[in-house]
Amino acid sequence: MIAFIPLYAFFRKIPVYESFVEGAKGGFSTAIGIIPHLVGMMVAISVFRASGAMDFLIGLAAPLVRWLHIPPEVLPLGILRPLTGTGSLAFTTDLIKTYGPDSMIGRIASTIQGSTDTTLYVLTVYFGAVGIRNGRYALKVGLFSDLVGFVAAIFVCLLLFG
Repeated sequence: MIAFIPLYAFFRKIPVYESFVEGAKGGFSTAIGIIPHLVGMMVAISVFRASGAMDFLIGLAAPLVRWLHIPPEVLPLGILRPLTGTGSLAFTTDLIKTYGPDSMIGRIASTIQGSTDTTLYVLTVYFGAVGIRNGRYALKVGLFSDLVGFVAAIFVCLLLFG
């Protein structure tokens, strides 16, 4: 592909370098345009964690998940994953270092990491890049799919490894 595209353009007499530079200019302006959206999202995540809201939500849900035989240690991952890929990966790495990759917690955390997406990040970046202002249906569907992925990851791990 690396050789095919420039050769194809050359034979079609398309100015390869000029086309590349024009595309790069468009990409640069898109990157500049999404910076405010990214900064806003990062500030909101930091406030959410620093305010104790995440710990409060986890404390409320811990008795229920223990009753369901779900390790409460993976709950923060269910909250972090739709918000931030880097934060959820760091949390998963910490869980694996603490409990081991072959522990139930390590397996569930790894499966959640692969079964869900960073919904709010995706909406912020892509919707911000193209100027979509009303993404309520996309947000609902994205968060619902994250919930389904979270529950399915736990269920499958408990079924296969429990």
